[in-house]
Amino acid sequence: MRLSSILKEEKFLLLALAVIAAAYAGEHALLDAGRLGALLGATGLIATIVLVSMRVAHHAEILAVKVGDPYGTMILTLSAVAVEVVILAILMSGENSPTLVRDTIYSAVMLDINGILGLAALLGGLKHGEQPYNDDSGKTYGVMILTAMGISMIVPEFIPDAKWHYYSAFTICAMIALYALFLRMQVGQHSYFFSYSYPRAEKKRSTDDEGHSDDPTSVSVATILAGVVLIGILAEFMSAFLSTGLKGSNAPPALTAIVVAAISAAPEILTALRAALRNRMQATVNIAMGASLSTVILTVPVMEAIALYTGQPFIMAMSPVQTVMVAITLVAAAINLNDGETNAIEGMTHFILFATFIMLSVLGL
Repeated sequence: MRLSSILKEEKFLLLALAVIAAAYAGEHALLDAGRLGALLGATGLIATIVLVSMRVAHHAEILAVKVGDPYGTMILTLSAVAVEVVILAILMSGENSPTLVRDTIYSAVMLDINGILGLAALLGGLKHGEQPYNDDSGKTYGVMILTAMGISMIVPEFIPDAKWHYYSAFTICAMIALYALFLRMQVGQHSYFFSYSYPRAEKKRSTDDEGHSDDPTSVSVATILAGVVLIGILAEFMSAFLSTGLKGSNAPPALTAIVVAAISAAPEILTALRAALRNRMQATVNIAMGASLSTVILTVPVMEAIALYTGQPFIMAMSPVQTVMVAITLVAAAINLNDGETNAIEGMTHFILFATFIMLSVLGL
């Protein structure tokens, strides 16, 4: 592939470089302009990060098509989690909120399960009626999300402050063990849990709709790595602008967490909706539930390791409202993803839970 063609395709990465240069040159001027200038700068940076993350997701999707499920959706979810972890780590270096990690993981689970899966099942159900998938995947994702969130975000409420580092180290080991086993299941002897055999004609039609890219694998891998680096640099500037822009405002306390979760989920929303509208609900379930699991099981050990290294613990225990919302969400998912078919009613129940999450966030709960 010619360099000129690559540069034309990756215009958003070039835009990101220009935005980084502009942010570097005008950072002090925007910050000195007060809250409005800082918020305008933050908005521009957030939009640029979303555009870059969509290119990362695009190339992850190209790799996904080449390797097929379940490897494909694993690549998609891992790329999204990498973006989230990079942004979180940078924000935490200058953020005084000890609940940012907890609120971001909680927001990501609400966005992935209730937002992405709910909207996809609702729209897909209205178009196709009942949409089949492998119910083993829903059950496996559900029980692992429940276990991971219980260990890392409910039990910490009962751990004495003087012993947080012991439990933090245990949590890291537990998350790594869970993910190692899950990864072995997903790509090994239980890989059929996360795939679904569509009728031949339908499978051919869906494949034709997706299309295939001629991009070499090396180009996709390099673009993903470059995109994550650019997102990290953009997030560094975004952190400064958001901190100044939101200081002293009446914005919801969890707004920053929701922004981080939304940035990482934005590309997944488009991919999941496209899959549902093509009547490929298995891909949607893998993306939505897999992203939730990956967010918890991969973000927690990285951030806990940072806490142990710095000696400053994060507040990981969820608030009572968050615990209730997660419990309702996982119970609803266990019921809805139990029979191997989704429909518009099931999608609507999750989407209403997502609307409830937004309402509670606006109320500061």
